[in-house]
Amino acid sequence: MTRLILTMVSTLALVGCGDMAQRMGLGSAAPGADAGDMASAEDGASGTSATLASAPRPPASATNAETLDTTTPEQRAAATAPSAGAGRQLGNTVVSLGSPTEPGLWLKTPLVKAEQAGRVTNPKTGKSAQVTLIPIEGPPTAGSRMSLAALRLLGASLTDLTEMQVALAG
Repeated sequence: MTRLILTMVSTLALVGCGDMAQRMGLGSAAPGADAGDMASAEDGASGTSATLASAPRPPASATNAETLDTTTPEQRAAATAPSAGAGRQLGNTVVSLGSPTEPGLWLKTPLVKAEQAGRVTNPKTGKSAQVTLIPIEGPPTAGSRMSLAALRLLGASLTDLTEMQVALAG
């Protein structure tokens, strides 16, 4: 019985450490990526400002989509501006809401192997936005996770699964 209790306490302590590091701003949006990496991926692909991928963390008191979305009007306008040309289509993916406390305009998807700029389109609304594509493990048919800010820009439900079209930035 003592072993079971110790195991449970240890597990909970480790889970709390990861959450605490993220709350203190010590975690990053993508393992091994820093703001400089994100800037070069954004600028090199389409000339869009690197600020697309970055936004301040929401305050601890944030409790709804409005206060959790810390992207600026300028970032939203840049993300939804028409692209110069169509990039290579990567495919469709079903998206769900990623961590609502992780700021920026991003899509974590198994459709890419390296972080890069991309464009995501919601076929239901016809809206599209430039986002940072962040690789995750899994087969290309696996689902993806999208930032709260990007879901809001694309007119997608925050609670439903939505199919999106994904392309590299053109």
